[in-house]
Amino acid sequence: MTITEAPETTAAPTSSKATKPSVLMCRPEYFTVSYRINPWMHPEDPTDTSLALKQWDVLYETYQNLGFDVQLIEGLPGLPDMVYAANGGFVVDGIAYGAKFHYPERGPEGPAYMDWFREHGFDVREPVETNEGEGDFLLVGDTILAASGFRSDTGSHQEIAAIYGREVVSLQLINPSYYHLDTALAVIDPTTIAYLPSAFDEPSLAILRERYPDAIIATEEDASILGLNSFSDGHNVVIAERASTFARDLADRGYNPIGVDLSELLLGGGGVKCCTLELRS
Repeated sequence: MTITEAPETTAAPTSSKATKPSVLMCRPEYFTVSYRINPWMHPEDPTDTSLALKQWDVLYETYQNLGFDVQLIEGLPGLPDMVYAANGGFVVDGIAYGAKFHYPERGPEGPAYMDWFREHGFDVREPVETNEGEGDFLLVGDTILAASGFRSDTGSHQEIAAIYGREVVSLQLINPSYYHLDTALAVIDPTTIAYLPSAFDEPSLAILRERYPDAIIATEEDASILGLNSFSDGHNVVIAERASTFARDLADRGYNPIGVDLSELLLGGGGVKCCTLELRS
């Protein structure tokens, strides 16, 4: 389903240009896996918070070295998934649309992130509909790709369209392992995406194929380690270290893939993008 009509498709770029994004992150001070709300989580298996912190620090330093403006929100005790900052909201044009989480275990994260947005001067819009922020909303050029199926309700797609006055394209996720859009689709630059076909239903695939005929098609192997859960500045693309085919595909297109190891945070079902909320003023 699309809320507005599709624009003409654009060919893949022959060169890439980096920007200097502003992002919000949360240190995994309280990270653990104490409940199970996605297929990646196994509370019976031990997690290593100190290792999660070390791996997260590498991601943080990578962004700093790329010249990103990195803002931090303080994690709260009892909210082990707060490290996955992408789920805390969606920020475009200085407007922060807050998150309203599907599972009660994560519910308090929504108000915590909205408080941070208010304190830092964003125009905060409190959600009526259930949604999990940039986990299920991704900006590609001027268009918002919005997913439902596991975490965000379709009503949030209309809500976000009304807030931003932008085209919103609805997609349906069907594989529980890829329960957020940002686990199954990566935004590389304003006209280029990468995605895993098996994560989407057929109507959604038809939309993606029509709009992005030159998209990078991910392998099941790379997707299975959340290789698509990546963050790009338009040239440098920070990805899971083990996503080797995705790295080659990016390099072949003229992008600069940068691999990081977030294997401990993967135990909670998150990767690079999950830890990264873009702040677009």
